[in-house]
Amino acid sequence: MITLTDIAYVRSGVEDLEGAVRFATDIVGLEEVRSDEPGVAHLRAETRGHCLTFVQGPSGAISSGFTVASRDALAEAETELEKQGLRVERGDRAGARSRGVSEYIAFDDPFGNRVELAAEQFHSADPVRLGRGSGITEFGHMCLDAPDVREAYRFWSAHFNTRVSDWVGDGACLMRIDPVHHKLAVFRGEDAALCHINFQVDSLDDLMRNWHFLVDQGVEIIMGPGRHPTSGAVFLYFRGPENLTYEYAVGGQLIEDDSTWTPRVFDLAHPSSIDMWRGPVAPTTRQPQLPPQVSAAAS
Repeated sequence: MITLTDIAYVRSGVEDLEGAVRFATDIVGLEEVRSDEPGVAHLRAETRGHCLTFVQGPSGAISSGFTVASRDALAEAETELEKQGLRVERGDRAGARSRGVSEYIAFDDPFGNRVELAAEQFHSADPVRLGRGSGITEFGHMCLDAPDVREAYRFWSAHFNTRVSDWVGDGACLMRIDPVHHKLAVFRGEDAALCHINFQVDSLDDLMRNWHFLVDQGVEIIMGPGRHPTSGAVFLYFRGPENLTYEYAVGGQLIEDDSTWTPRVFDLAHPSSIDMWRGPVAPTTRQPQLPPQVSAAAS
């Protein structure tokens, strides 16, 4: 069993690097951090050196990263995945530097999502200088697509320390790797894709101010403000460039004792299973996973 300690980063291919960075800083409110790599931009939300990277090139998801406890744990994970028949690629020094980690490996899940495991993600002691007063406090979770969320959970739970917190029918599986209700979610989609990335904000007031700001800026609101009955978080989904969906959220349930928690199943046919305030429910815009050869070239 491979123990994931946290989510780490998302890498996204973009055709318009300047436009993607401008939206991430001026609209979302992230901080751009210095990069010596041509055609690469890194964004920061909290103490992690960065959690979102844009790479100039074909538009699409490149990879989603998780951390493990150490370099030894990474080597053990590599061996375990290979024993299970997965093709594992060991990242080089330049790739690790770009990811802000000491070492990393990469593999594809059964549905084609490129996943990376990393050791020793770098943190920064410099204060975060958000692009605007969005109230962002952390990179909260990521969501991938798979055509069968039950099979997706079987994969994640068989190889990793993921535990299902709740189901939304056969449409979504919300998984935790620590007390946070979910750090990883898998939604039903025809193809591998990055469904959305989440940033937590400090207060409900921040979320509501962000909502009005986005409306004033003409940003497409996909869904919300609303409240998920699963995690209890208040959410707001909005569309960014390159089909990347962002989410602001505040609050959310902690599951401190696994032995006392029984996963619930919410009926996907009921709008209140997504938004208990019964606001309009709409599918998020997905960023398709780049094909392996394109993803490798962009990584």
